Amino acid sequence: MARLLPAILLALAGCANTQAQGVAPQPGQVLASGTVPDEATKASVLTRLRELYGDDKVVDQISIGQVAMPANWNGYVQKLLSPDLKQISRGQLKIDGTTVSLRGEVANEAQRQKIASDVATSLNPTYTVNNGLRVSSSEQGILDSALANRTVEFESGKATLTPAGRAILDEMIRAMQKVKGRKVEIIGHTDNVGLRATNLGLSQARADAVKAYMAANGINGDLLSASGQGSDRPVAGNDTPEGRARNRRIEFRIAQ
Repeated sequence: MARLLPAILLALAGCANTQAQGVAPQPGQVLASGTVPDEATKASVLTRLRELYGDDKVVDQISIGQVAMPANWNGYVQKLLSPDLKQISRGQLKIDGTTVSLRGEVANEAQRQKIASDVATSLNPTYTVNNGLRVSSSEQGILDSALANRTVEFESGKATLTPAGRAILDEMIRAMQKVKGRKVEIIGHTDNVGLRATNLGLSQARADAVKAYMAANGINGDLLSASGQGSDRPVAGNDTPEGRARNRRIEFRIAQ
């Protein structure tokens, strides 16, 4: 019977695909999950992460279980929890026994190569490293800077843009003109109040409204796509008014 090995999964700085209890990590935050053999190993991982990110930025979802620790596993984990992690956004570090997988976005190719090299040289040959790091799209940075974490506002429960919402979209239109020729995904999101099917429909309608507004104001509609995710991809907890407000948002992504 195969032995169960310890595993740690870190969701780094705004990764939208790994969630615990329905909440994705926020910018600058790291979510730690997985199974380790004892409290001492868990404590050492959390202590190191809190040194890197700050006490309030580490979300602990690590559990204790009956797993077989490879030789010096905790020592290698400590080497992997280096300041280089803070240079990665929208990513993950997964340490599954002696298999290490790293993915996410970094600022430039030199940074990508250095992080990959540092990871490889910190481990012994029994470890396998899967490097999925990629360089952030400069075009995406233009869109992110223009939106600046603001919320495109709509009338309550409707897909009708408010004047403030249209003003933000006017800025986004100018940003899109700088990435001329690139396809852009417009993604609508809601909080979790109400039925999921209703939220999916509302988020789709709002994304469609944004697409229509941009197409009517100088952006080639053939380069735009619109989709609704409802409440399935929160960026904050839905248990406070502030969190719900952050989840009611429009996202703009350069199509890959």
